[in-house]
Amino acid sequence: MKRLCVIGGGAAGMMAAYFGAIGGGSVTLIEKNGFCGKKINITGKGRCNLTNLCDVAEFLKNVPVNPRFLYKALNSLDPETTMSVFESFGVPLKVERGRRVFPVSDKAADVSAALLKACKDAGVRVLYAKAKRIVIKDGAVAGVLLTDGKELQCDACVVATGGASYPKTGSDGDGYRFAREAGHTVTDLKPSLVPLVCEDKWCSDLMGLSLKNVKLSFYNEGGKCLYTEQGEMLFTHFGISGPLVLSASSHLGEGAGVRGVIDMKPALDEDTLDRRLLRDFEEAKNRDFQNSLTALLPQKMIPVVIEQSGIPPHKKVNSITREERRALVSLLKGLSFTVKGKRPIDEAIVTSGGVAVKEINPSTMESKLVGGLYFAGEVIDVDAYTGGYNLQIAFSTGALAGESAVSEY
Repeated sequence: MKRLCVIGGGAAGMMAAYFGAIGGGSVTLIEKNGFCGKKINITGKGRCNLTNLCDVAEFLKNVPVNPRFLYKALNSLDPETTMSVFESFGVPLKVERGRRVFPVSDKAADVSAALLKACKDAGVRVLYAKAKRIVIKDGAVAGVLLTDGKELQCDACVVATGGASYPKTGSDGDGYRFAREAGHTVTDLKPSLVPLVCEDKWCSDLMGLSLKNVKLSFYNEGGKCLYTEQGEMLFTHFGISGPLVLSASSHLGEGAGVRGVIDMKPALDEDTLDRRLLRDFEEAKNRDFQNSLTALLPQKMIPVVIEQSGIPPHKKVNSITREERRALVSLLKGLSFTVKGKRPIDEAIVTSGGVAVKEINPSTMESKLVGGLYFAGEVIDVDAYTGGYNLQIAFSTGALAGESAVSEY
């Protein structure tokens, strides 16, 4: 029976431990927090968007970094199979807009608790301790040394320590150190799926306002569109966040100097929106301009739009010119702002960069440099957009690593 140590009790680590145990291995799961699944518990605003119900080809379109590396892992454990696995663990699931999958209970803790229970039921030994280094002898894994001085002997080790984002959950970069000590290349680490800092004061003036069903686009200094999508965004004290912004952030490089454009009414073309404005203005023709937009915009947004429009707030609606109205239509279809940069990596949902995929066997997740050393999850240089894709990558690479690590090939 092969002895397997898994470092990291998150999504990838618990899945690796579970598949290692049902594959016949003697598995020890090492987690430095006092409990497993800390990052799972905060994903999806505490609801846990655990996968995205699409086929592998569609899935890979949502992985901007090294998608081909994941082909075998995703075919071994695809989203539909992942759903079956969790439902067999006693977690009923539901599919929401954008094919996003959540537990019916809307409780992320149900997902992590079920996965941990499945590990224990399969015979996994869970050890709450901190790994100091991986012991390598004659080019192969021989054990894991803990910070208390104890050494766990093993035949294989899966590094599933997460990235450098959300350090409070335990993702403090240990896995990158283990990889480097084993001779691996770690690519540049950058924040991905991260909020954006804006230069424009009006963005922070709108702090707390959430916009739904808007279209958000970003353009580089040459005018090339880097990202455009419809959905939900949020204004914050530093700029913008929310699902649209997080997804966009992975397309924007460093972000500085990028121009953002919000289409407040993406369902209406300019002519249709102009006719809508005319109707609203007709009903409010004797009011001041500042009191005429309540049917069209959230209350908090109105002062910003008025200021940007250049129309005096106390101007009577019946004296607004056609040119002023058409300019207002253009503004509602293209409210512009400038990105200053990204928030720091410790606020990112995932880390872009990690252990170089060219040094990992994609068919097994085993290191090409050290026998018995495997990698899974965010520590690898792969990352995807929001919508359940990153957790699925963690589950798929974890399952493949755990299964491969105990096989007798």
